[in-house]
Order: sequence, then structure tokens, then C-alpha cells
Amino acid sequence: MKGVSVKKIVEKMSLKVLNPEVDIKSRRVTTAEVNRPALQLTGYFDYFEKSRIEIIGMVEHTYLQKLSKDQKLDVFQKFFSHNIPCVIISRNLEPDADLLKAATASGTPVLSTDYGTSAFMAELIYYLGEELAPCISIHGVLVDVYGEGLLLMGESGIGKSEAALELIRRGHRLVSDDVVEIRKINKHTLVGTAPDITRYFIELRGVGIIDVKTLFGVECVKEKQNIDLVIKLEDWKKENEYDRLGLEEEYTEFLGNKVVCHSLPIRPGRNLAVICESAAANHRQKKMGYNAAKELYRRVQENLQKADDDEED
Repeated sequence: MKGVSVKKIVEKMSLKVLNPEVDIKSRRVTTAEVNRPALQLTGYFDYFEKSRIEIIGMVEHTYLQKLSKDQKLDVFQKFFSHNIPCVIISRNLEPDADLLKAATASGTPVLSTDYGTSAFMAELIYYLGEELAPCISIHGVLVDVYGEGLLLMGESGIGKSEAALELIRRGHRLVSDDVVEIRKINKHTLVGTAPDITRYFIELRGVGIIDVKTLFGVECVKEKQNIDLVIKLEDWKKENEYDRLGLEEEYTEFLGNKVVCHSLPIRPGRNLAVICESAAANHRQKKMGYNAAKELYRRVQENLQKADDDEED
């Protein structure tokens, strides 16, 4: 079923369930947006988005204390009739007894956190944004190299896992082998993770499955990583032309987002790990404003211009 279960949110955000008799497994959240029900507590429900989690902070809590019992019962009856996913009360505030009773009667979970309202909302929105982001699964290997998310792609058996293993031995971190789940967090950010069942495992042909976390230690694995660079491994073919300068960037696309992509021909004797390290460091350097290819081009142009000036003299 689409969405994130309230139970998973409770576990991830360390929330306290104030009405445990209500089922939190079947309740699901389908949007990353949340709402503070200020107008709704006054009885105004036009344009009320019932799919959002409702957050009650200090302002809403003190407002409810000023209402009469009849007013609260009327508002709560209307409020919980919309089948909202759940209500979360911040700052460990004591829930209104009538609110808790009405929520339980409607099957709506009421949760509590000791976080401040704004800080909790920011963390919750970020978490839901990741969980509910568009997602695809691709065949590849994702490694954190010098802080850059390096996605290795290519045909099965071309050497992606072996390159990843050498990178791990050189101090870099594995995110996922074989299958990478890519989530589009926003129009600039793609985040890669591993499926739960294969997390931290690498398959090496002729050896079998190895557990990187157990074999090399927790410092050699990572749960998720932004995807910054793609390297496509392919068999070297003499008739193909390969970029030797890198003046113009090439891109590949996932979920509508473009990522810088290099095609790397494989030949015996090429050290893939060192090449991948160099590609990641060079990409990082470009993001910091320095492009070695453009610098070389500038020097060549200056040298040609100087030669022309000497001829004129």
C-alpha cells in the first residue's frame, strides 16, 4: 500500500502513543506536508487537507484550554470526522481529555514528542520527503568516494563489484551492491540506498557473498548517499572514440534529474579503483570551481597567442 505507516513514523521519530488501543499499523501517511490545525480548531474546515499529519503545539494547546466543553466536543467531532492519519502533540504537552476521547472513538492515533514544534516539524517533513519521494531501482553499485556518491553501472560481470571492493579496501564506503534504490528528493538531489535484504552485502563471482560490514567494519559502509557522479564501465573497443579532455560534461538522467556521467573503457591492467578515486576527486574539484581541462585549454590558447605575437614582432 502506498505511503508510510504511522507505526514506522512512531519508531523512526521515537514518538509516544497516547491511545495505544488504536491501530497504528493500518494508518498511512501519503504526503510529506504537515499541518497545524489553527483555523480548524475554530471550526473552519474549508480547503482542509485531511491527508496531512496534524501537529498541535503550544498555541493550539493553550487555545483549546480556553474553549468550553461543548465547544471542544463540537470542534473535535468535526475535526476527527475527516479521517486524518494521526495527531502529534509537541513539547510533551498534556493532551486534552476530550481530544483524546474523540480521537480514540474515531480510530485516530494521538502521539507525543518532547521536541519543540518547529524543530519537530522540520525533521518530520524531511523524513517523510525521503520516504515518499519517487523511487526507482537500477542495476549498479553505489560507493561513497571522498564524500562523492559514485554510481558504477555496466553490464553484469564487467567488474563493478570488484572495483567497489578495492575502493572499500582503500578506505571508502559501500552503500549498495547490485541493486540501488534511487529516490528523487528534489529537482537537484538524488539519494541512493540499498534494499533491506541486500544491504552491506557484495557478490563476488567465484567467491560468493561477503558481508562488508562484518568483514571490514562499520566505518566501511553507509546507509544512504547523494548520487553525484555516474561511471559507466564498458568493454574497450578500438573503433570507439573516448573523451580524452573532458571539456564538455556528459549526463545521464534518473527520474528527470541529470547526473554527470563518464564512460570508462575496460582493458587489462587498468586500475579501476584508482581511476574511480581520481574521477570522484576531479568532480569534487569542479564543484569547487576548478576545471583542469579548461585550465589546460586556457594555457594552450595563451601559448598560441604568445607565439602569434612573437611572429608579429
